[in-house]
Amino acid sequence: MQIRKATKEDIKYIAKIYVDSWRTTYRGLVPDEYLAGLSYEEAQKNWNDFLIGGNEAFIYVAIDDRRKIIGFASGKRIEEKNFDGELYSLYLLQECRGLGAGKRLVSAIAKHFQENGIHSMMVWVMKQNKSGLGFYERIGGKEYNHRTSSFGGTEVRDVSYGWHDLPALYVK
Repeated sequence: MQIRKATKEDIKYIAKIYVDSWRTTYRGLVPDEYLAGLSYEEAQKNWNDFLIGGNEAFIYVAIDDRRKIIGFASGKRIEEKNFDGELYSLYLLQECRGLGAGKRLVSAIAKHFQENGIHSMMVWVMKQNKSGLGFYERIGGKEYNHRTSSFGGTEVRDVSYGWHDLPALYVK
């Protein structure tokens, strides 16, 4: 498996992984109509805008041995009281979970932040997303804050996890 910084040419694959991951991970957590309304085209536009939108935003992709993108993670600088970086997203194809790609992508995000003067990071995750919560707890995230988000008219509770020791996230 290879982890590398994403290019504009990767955005169409990132958009597909994003939409497909939402449809599997969040089924039952947000309305089916919301998930059905997600489009690859809109996701592609949104991820392209994310890359060029400022906040020192960036994306890394995980590539399998067949040279197929199987997941991605993104990060950006934030102005938050206790953290200066946000792990904005982490998505893997359903069939590629549990292979270590998530840890390697988080490691790449942490290294990128550290190399660019960002020394702490946080992530938001739906409180009902038990696999996401477990993943962030296993890699040392400390629960930090709570908020409410709305998707398709349904409110969901989110929890944030944070790290102040980014090198502890590095995968060797």
